[in-house]
Amino acid sequence: MTSFQKKARIKVGQIAGTRPSLYSNQLLVSTGIPSLDNVIGGGLAVGTVMLVEEDIFGSYARLMLKYFTAEAIVSDQTVLLASRQESPEQLVQELPAPIEMGLRSGPAGASAISPSPKAIASGAKKKPDGPDEEKMKIAWRYQSQPKVQSTPTSGVQFGHYYDLTKVMDQNTVEAAQLFYASSQDIPLESSSGALRNKSYCRLLQDVHQRIQEGCFGTGQKTAKRSILRLGIHNLGSPLWGENGGLNPSGDGHDPSLTQFFLALRAMLRSALAVAMVTVPTHLFHDKGYKRRLERMADTVIRLESFAGSPKEKNPAFKEYHGLLHLVQLPRLNSLIPAQPETTDLAFKLRRKKFTIEKLHLPPELADTTGRSQDDDNPLTSKVMIGCSSSESSKLSF
Repeated sequence: MTSFQKKARIKVGQIAGTRPSLYSNQLLVSTGIPSLDNVIGGGLAVGTVMLVEEDIFGSYARLMLKYFTAEAIVSDQTVLLASRQESPEQLVQELPAPIEMGLRSGPAGASAISPSPKAIASGAKKKPDGPDEEKMKIAWRYQSQPKVQSTPTSGVQFGHYYDLTKVMDQNTVEAAQLFYASSQDIPLESSSGALRNKSYCRLLQDVHQRIQEGCFGTGQKTAKRSILRLGIHNLGSPLWGENGGLNPSGDGHDPSLTQFFLALRAMLRSALAVAMVTVPTHLFHDKGYKRRLERMADTVIRLESFAGSPKEKNPAFKEYHGLLHLVQLPRLNSLIPAQPETTDLAFKLRRKKFTIEKLHLPPELADTTGRSQDDDNPLTSKVMIGCSSSESSKLSF
């Protein structure tokens, strides 16, 4: 007889709308934008804070927050919204509707799209694309570049797609677990060292109360586990009583916003919750204060809109509406964060959807095209390097 025993695989209860990370084995939730999930490492890790630095007009950051909220409702998760720029109820009324594409579950739990008979008939007559036809569809200067997919191609469906031209059904919204933060400026009662900003104190109290009442803490026991999503819009604006890290009187600094991020991050570390916070960092004149805020969050992205800037009329960016900058990615259970395939990213707002793609420049705007007409320039073709050059050159002496 031997004492060797085969170790059985323990089945962990799956929480709706989540999946484990391939990099750190951390539990992930979708942001509602599959292309953004693919860029930041597969999704948002549970227990982390995502900071979205708003564009100048704040329209695209607000749109991302609507995607984040709509994904929570479709995934049967709890949402806590807070906003001072507008009422959270108004934000909920504008949530996009999920796209129904006839999804069906496969044998392994995967999702597949069942095509219509008309599509099958048209597909049968079309010839498959060969290698020659594939090269004709790709510009010659991009053939040697690695392909970046905006949508991850995994076997299991994670995240949903939405139609911006339609509004989510009202019955679905009313049946969801939606909560709104209080707008009253009351400091924490059980804290002796409360923050100077009463709005941040009240918001922390609402988050703590929702975690306790909903049993989202990791140490609490409940029959069915779920995820709490926190959506905070336009935090750090003057509507929240923020003065760019300075006291309203003008003397000294007010670290209330950085202390709020630190307290919020500590709360979420011991709870099944995730937060998306949009902050208008372009209003802060102190770059050091802005950098400290970024350090207090786990995932940080910055949106640079082309609206009202010289890039709006630049032909190189005519297919995009702005740039997306990856400022910081989380380091969870690893020494380094997940490395994206590229950091040259841009976002595009189409009629029905919002996508994040790799920034592609038009072929005629390349730095080195390698074409024959470039050699016809007399200013570049006759420049010679040397001491005894007879031609006029700036390098001759």
